[in-house]
Amino acid sequence: MTRKKQIIIPIGILLAGVGLMVGLSGMKKPPEEKPEVDSTPIVAVENIQVAPLTLEVASYGIVQPKYETELVAQVSGQVVELSEAFLRGGQVKKGQLLVRIDPSDYEADLIDAQATMASARSALETERAQGKVAEQEWRRITDTSPTELSLRKPQLAQELARVKAAQAAVLRAKRNLERTEIRAPYDAMIDSRNVGLGSFVGVGTQIGKVLGTDTAEVRLPVADNQLQFLTDQGVHAQVILNGVFAGEKRQWTAEIARSEGVVDNKSRMSYLVAEINDPYALSSEAKPLRFGAYVNASIQGIAIDHAAIVPRYLVNDNRVAILDNDSRLRYMELDIVRQDGANVIVSNGLNQGDRLIVSALDFPVDGMKLALGSEAEESEGESQPAADESATQIASVED
Repeated sequence: MTRKKQIIIPIGILLAGVGLMVGLSGMKKPPEEKPEVDSTPIVAVENIQVAPLTLEVASYGIVQPKYETELVAQVSGQVVELSEAFLRGGQVKKGQLLVRIDPSDYEADLIDAQATMASARSALETERAQGKVAEQEWRRITDTSPTELSLRKPQLAQELARVKAAQAAVLRAKRNLERTEIRAPYDAMIDSRNVGLGSFVGVGTQIGKVLGTDTAEVRLPVADNQLQFLTDQGVHAQVILNGVFAGEKRQWTAEIARSEGVVDNKSRMSYLVAEINDPYALSSEAKPLRFGAYVNASIQGIAIDHAAIVPRYLVNDNRVAILDNDSRLRYMELDIVRQDGANVIVSNGLNQGDRLIVSALDFPVDGMKLALGSEAEESEGESQPAADESATQIASVED
């Protein structure tokens, strides 16, 4: 009997334990099903715009007159007349009288030279007549050929030389008389005046300085590596000048007239010279461009038929990442023409409407599946409310 109890009791305890475990497991609720989370990386994109583009090269310079002339006295005498326009800043026309030096002595010199020439011509005519008379007398006396001396040819040559010397003296006297009047060599603005009424000037005395107003110049320094973006190294290129006049920003147009053809040994720059016609707007209603003004210049360069502008930080080893039509990452090789500040200008490798990936990826692989931020938001909106936390994370990534 005791042996049966020893066998039955453990079996009963085991069965009771199994029954209790089955009962408890029946009371346990099944695990709640969680929605499947899409782990596709989400990116932001920008559409590429491809269009014709004309490159520009930036420069700067100071406006200077193309022609400037120091007026110098070529004769001596007292200043007896000054033009009212012969003042600093005055505008004068070509040939306008600026200064008159006392012409009395030079008028007398001209009269004296003319009298000497008249006398020399009279002596020449007399000598010619005497030569003819000598020839006739020689033929009457003898049939032999007369000598040059017997025909008075040396005397005739001497008188002819005196006439030429007299003519030269007249020309010199006329020229000196003309030089008593100092006139503007071209349409100009007066830069300075160094004489006054009654001043005595000698040969070589500086009278003043004039600046030509027909054309102005600006020397534009250009780095050597920028010349490649200009047609014919910039010669005949159009230039837009930006400056300030009377406190307002203004623009003027110019044209590159020439290259100086050398590299400056200090700045290592090449210099292009732009010309501006009628800078003081004397024949138009435009705003004047004053000599000495500082201007910034944009030189028009080569034209690119299909150009795209890409942020430089997105370019790695001349490649950028785009999102193709199958929503996969693709790397595109670029032909970079130029770096322009924070951007690069691309001539080949991108097409109109390509979607450029502008957000960062942790482990980008060519061909990997991606999703746009807007598409992910729509997908999350259709999912169960339990996915609200994931939607919040996506929004923060886009920000």
